[in-house]
Amino acid sequence: MDELLQQVRDAIPDAWEAWLVAALAAGIGVLLALLLHRILFRVLRKIANASHSDADNLVVRHLARPTKWAMVALGIVLAAREVPVLESAWEKIAGFLMPALIGWVALAIMRALVAAMELRADIDVEDNLNARRRRTRLAIFSRIGTFVIVFITIGLMLLSIPGVRDIGVTLMASAGLAALAVGAAAQPALKALIGGLQMALTEPIRIDDVVIIDGEWGKIEDIRTTYVVVRIWDERRLVVPVNKFLEETFQNWTRKGSELLGTVFLHLDPLADVERLRAEFKRQIEANALWDRRVKAVQVTETTLDSMELRLLMSARNASDAFDLRCQIREGMLAFIRQNMPEAIAMRRVASAAEAIWEAGEPGMDTSS
Repeated sequence: MDELLQQVRDAIPDAWEAWLVAALAAGIGVLLALLLHRILFRVLRKIANASHSDADNLVVRHLARPTKWAMVALGIVLAAREVPVLESAWEKIAGFLMPALIGWVALAIMRALVAAMELRADIDVEDNLNARRRRTRLAIFSRIGTFVIVFITIGLMLLSIPGVRDIGVTLMASAGLAALAVGAAAQPALKALIGGLQMALTEPIRIDDVVIIDGEWGKIEDIRTTYVVVRIWDERRLVVPVNKFLEETFQNWTRKGSELLGTVFLHLDPLADVERLRAEFKRQIEANALWDRRVKAVQVTETTLDSMELRLLMSARNASDAFDLRCQIREGMLAFIRQNMPEAIAMRRVASAAEAIWEAGEPGMDTSS
């Protein structure tokens, strides 16, 4: 017994010494890694700030945090090669930690590249069809890429745990009906993922497209893998499943371009002077800054016993301008008619046949009484 106690007393200082050496080596490795990361990214920030593009700054900003922790892990790995105690401790957590760091770095690189490419796709310009197409594809593919990276990362992390790996092998060996159940349960998610990929390839809608769906007018604000966010004109948000845009009918006003035609209908007296109204419309539309100088026309499209329908056709650069232009022309034409052509206002004519004969005065009829 005395000999055993003596051996324990002799072993304790050696164990503490080994752990202190391991902690010191790990600390030195971490400090060197942090110092190297600080110097490297200070140089990269200076290079990015010196360039005229903001894309460099975005890439550096996205990579700063994940690469910091990746370099810390690298410093510990290098230190563990010289300290056996640290090496054995690192091997127990490396299989779980390294996939997480690699996945984080991969995710940061993908998001940095997507953000840099989005800067080159400015949708605030007038002719933004190509920019909206690129934005839409970037949004969809980035979310699909995020899903794939996270899925692979979690899978690698779980495989590093022996108990989980054994359970996974057992389940795979006896899958049977369980595999069918899991497949049926995953069908909606897979359908949504395939729908998002189909959306990116076929492009029925794009970011900032003007659409009418479920009777609502709005713009495509965001496209996710499972749903689409439509910003309604009154700032409400309409959340629509992706499959609705692939399987049902909707209106896309900017499918081929942002230019639109707008119409204003005026219901006037059939005897109104159309040429005078056409000249006034020409004056107003040519003086309006919202008109893109492509289309302007005035046509009588319908007549009834009491009125005629006058269609004013005009063009604008985009849907917002077309709506404002229609409102301004409608108000301007009504003001002109009210002030200068009150006889053009439609009147309902109600007269019986007897009254018409009385006013006409048929031959041989005494109308003096």
